Amino acid sequence: MRERKRYGDVLKPVPTDFVDRLAAEVGSPPNIARAQALEQRLPIAVNIDGPVVHYGKARRARDGYKANGGWLLARSTADGHRISFRIDDAAWPQRPRYIGWLTPALRLPLTALAYHWVRRLFRPIVDIRAGAQRFGAGNFSHPISLRRHDKLGELAAQVNRMAANLQGMLDATRSLLLAIGHELRSPLTRARLNAELVPDGTEREALLRDLAQMRDLITSLLEHEQLAAGHQALQAEAANVNALVRILCQDTFADAPVELQLDDTLPPVVLDTTRVRLALRNLIDNALRHGGAAPRCIVRSTAEGTSFVLSVRDFGPGASRAQLGRLAEPFYRPDAARGRDSGGAGLGLTLCRLVAQAHGGELRLTLVNPGFEARLLLPMPT
Repeated sequence: MRERKRYGDVLKPVPTDFVDRLAAEVGSPPNIARAQALEQRLPIAVNIDGPVVHYGKARRARDGYKANGGWLLARSTADGHRISFRIDDAAWPQRPRYIGWLTPALRLPLTALAYHWVRRLFRPIVDIRAGAQRFGAGNFSHPISLRRHDKLGELAAQVNRMAANLQGMLDATRSLLLAIGHELRSPLTRARLNAELVPDGTEREALLRDLAQMRDLITSLLEHEQLAAGHQALQAEAANVNALVRILCQDTFADAPVELQLDDTLPPVVLDTTRVRLALRNLIDNALRHGGAAPRCIVRSTAEGTSFVLSVRDFGPGASRAQLGRLAEPFYRPDAARGRDSGGAGLGLTLCRLVAQAHGGELRLTLVNPGFEARLLLPMPT
């Protein structure tokens, strides 16, 4: 109690002096304009009663200290007026409310500004990441956009130069392989003509078989490098795929157990007939070669969404799930499914995949029970 009383004695002059200053500012005789200015500047209400000036309306304070008939403190002037002051319990609670609305109103544009600034700051990193993914997939047609001239912009320019160098090396390698392949065709043709002059026998048959495998390998390599250029290597035209399938089976697989299940209601498709014919021949030949003791295959044409689907299914042992993801890799041969003495250069499914990708489609390989199915998806016109 002594401590509380001592603090009260110390602080008592503070509000007294404050009210004295307020009363002096209102003036004697009281000036209503000055009283209104005080009410605008401070959270107080002013009431004036006297012989000349009457201002304000007596209101009782709801909370806090009460004195002099409900007003906080009052002063009397020399001309007989009484000026009362109290906390304005009506206007004061509104001010924190305005401040509460003002804070999020300022925070929202600042947050949006910070978001756009951070997004602009990290945009070059996003561009570099997307460019690296394109270059890793072999797509060098769209370099990274150079948006800035700082260290990140320099990094993007260096990655673009690296991609250009890689593209140049790949193009040089592709050109070299194409040149070698074309140059090998001439001596291979002469060797085959000379082999025809060899007397009949097992040696002649083995020599012709080896030369045929070399011919197929060179042809597959040339097709592989040409299709690596994507859509640019195609000579597309509108064609009836079902008719293409029937002609291929009549010309190449007339005596083979190939069953056709074709949907004749499907519309023509814009494609490179030579490359699609090559892919379909590889798929059918692959199915017959690895179809087991009694090989047979089913060729089916259907529509799947916006794609024209050509599927070739065999009924052989298939391949393991671990091998399934590698079957379309160049020169990959699962031991249980094929060997070099069974024919084929190991590029058949790779060429099928490149043909599908060049047309904007894809090759899907799935295991069925029993057998193996390859599905060539080609986009249909919309």
